[in-house]
Amino acid sequence: MQFRAYIFLNICKAREIMARPREFDEAAVLDAAIQRFWLRGYEATSVRDLADEMGIAGASLYNAFGNKRTLFERSLNRYLDQTFRERIRRFELSLPPRDAIVAFLHEIIRRTLNDKQRMGCLLVNSALETTPHDRELQQILATFLNEVESFFLRCVTSGQRDNTIPKAHSAEDLARLLLGVLLGIRVLARARPDRKLLEGLARPVFALLDNADRRKRPAKRPKRAASQSSGKSK
Repeated sequence: MQFRAYIFLNICKAREIMARPREFDEAAVLDAAIQRFWLRGYEATSVRDLADEMGIAGASLYNAFGNKRTLFERSLNRYLDQTFRERIRRFELSLPPRDAIVAFLHEIIRRTLNDKQRMGCLLVNSALETTPHDRELQQILATFLNEVESFFLRCVTSGQRDNTIPKAHSAEDLARLLLGVLLGIRVLARARPDRKLLEGLARPVFALLDNADRRKRPAKRPKRAASQSSGKSK
């Protein structure tokens, strides 16, 4: 009987805790989780690490976010809101399709070179870290990578429609190539953050996006000088 009373009391306490309003700033604790996942990676980060970094109790973490994987997905989603999605909105709404792609990759290179701690990109780091047997985590990362690829696909499709991007390759193939270049820039920069290397990686793909009409045409040959006066003729 005493044991049942003890269990009932604990259930009541748990319900009371769950009914209380959250006593933390969700955006702030997600930002703290981002930093922890970014610094140590998904696998090496424990729930205790996260609770300490976020400044909340483990029970509050589970109550608010469920489990580590759900928290990681929420953190990655917020990270993308502040990085890739913000960049996509800014360039896609203000620039022509090809220019939006070029500006996007140039900004990635600039930000990568300014990353003195070489932390890289949380999305790319996580994609490299995930293990083949973790299908659920792979699906989460694939969803976010598809979002970036979709940006490239929209730009290329629009550019091919208005003839500012050539149609020699399908929009789908070019979008996948651009995603591969983006990932390559991020990975290479962690080992060799060299401007010439990274810009050299992007330059050939920019050339593929160049329509012949955009290229500089050869200068016209100068007209022949007018005939000289008859006094100087032969």
